[in-house]
Amino acid sequence: MNKYRIWALILLVVMVVLGWVVYTKSSYKLGLDLAGGTELVYKANTADVPKEDLDDRLNSLRTLIEKRINPFGVGEQLVQLEGANAFNNEPKLVVELPGVTNTEEAINIIGKTPRLDFRLLTAEGEAALTAGTTTKTIGELFTDTGLTGQYLETAQLTFDQFGGPTVSLVFNDEGSTLFAKITRENLGRVLAIFLDDQIISQPVIQSEIANGEAQITGGFSNAEAKALVDNLKNGALPIPIEHVGTQTIGPSLGASALNAGIRAGIWGFAIIALFLILWYRLPGFVATVALVMYVILSLLAFKFIPVTLTAAGIAGFILSIGMAVDANVLIFERMKEELRKGKNLHDAMHEGFHRAWLSIRDSNVSSLITSVVLFWLGTSSVKGFALTLGLGVLISMFTAITVSRTFLFALSTKNPGKVSGFLFGSGLRARNLTTPNSK
Repeated sequence: MNKYRIWALILLVVMVVLGWVVYTKSSYKLGLDLAGGTELVYKANTADVPKEDLDDRLNSLRTLIEKRINPFGVGEQLVQLEGANAFNNEPKLVVELPGVTNTEEAINIIGKTPRLDFRLLTAEGEAALTAGTTTKTIGELFTDTGLTGQYLETAQLTFDQFGGPTVSLVFNDEGSTLFAKITRENLGRVLAIFLDDQIISQPVIQSEIANGEAQITGGFSNAEAKALVDNLKNGALPIPIEHVGTQTIGPSLGASALNAGIRAGIWGFAIIALFLILWYRLPGFVATVALVMYVILSLLAFKFIPVTLTAAGIAGFILSIGMAVDANVLIFERMKEELRKGKNLHDAMHEGFHRAWLSIRDSNVSSLITSVVLFWLGTSSVKGFALTLGLGVLISMFTAITVSRTFLFALSTKNPGKVSGFLFGSGLRARNLTTPNSK
């Protein structure tokens, strides 16, 4: 018993420390419905895409869209693919832009054709780059050469001598003439390559290039280089997309939803704790302490995984609080049955945990299977619900079995009296723990 009391003390200390961490590190990653912003949904038309190329093109599509929404300066933007399944034959692309409410601008930028152009670094720009500091914008440090992607004849994925992916460009006759003139007249200068107003390469002109061929070495991954080639060749996205849905949530509405979710969680926890303590007394109090540990561990998991909390995710968390109590209720009822059979308190607790374990295990495994299926096939909001629910089930198995068991055995006594009978009783009557077969 002393062993349980030592472990109970350790658990209490750990709970206080973790609770302090949760309290002081209370910022969480919030989803669009709580932070406010815009969600755009696009349907990908994959009818003409070969099946063997589908995954690569969808990943290229996502990479390209992520680059296009960078100008919004949104740090928490999310671009995710929802693949085809038994209930949805067409993949969808979901773009979440927290804090962005200009829907029309967002749609225009995502759907536009990428612009490729070449610009010369000015003398002032060279001095600024050498000094390492400037108050000028990128546009003010470079001059336009007039050479753009409209003169492009073809683009191709190639590899350099070190095996790194590069993009080779071949200009048409008009573009070749212009490119030759630029390289001839600006030897030794930086000719930067811009894509959608972002520098992707800054080569120095070493000699005149008269054949109209150029190479972009931007430190790409294979997928990024292929996506760039697809866009430069096709002048469009690797897969045609159709805008099918928009959802805009104001910051005040998101804050209101967040506060409502927090209030629901607090009230739900308080009502459950009150019921447990009134009905199961000391075991109910122990279950409430285990529930506090469960909440702390869940919030830590949300913080450090990290989990993007949405309204659906909070609903999943609140639901899992109730499920965390199920295991305790099952254990306490098994204990009551063993006490009715005449076993002493210590043996009844051992047998109660042992008999309840199989039911708890099967119930939680069923919930985990449901969570996995929802996360696999669900939309983004359903995935948030499934993730918090699944995490809640796993954590509740630890708190309900390990934490509750440790505290209960630490508080039990070998010589129970009337006080113990009352504390370990339930319902409206005290239980006689010293009399066999007591009802």
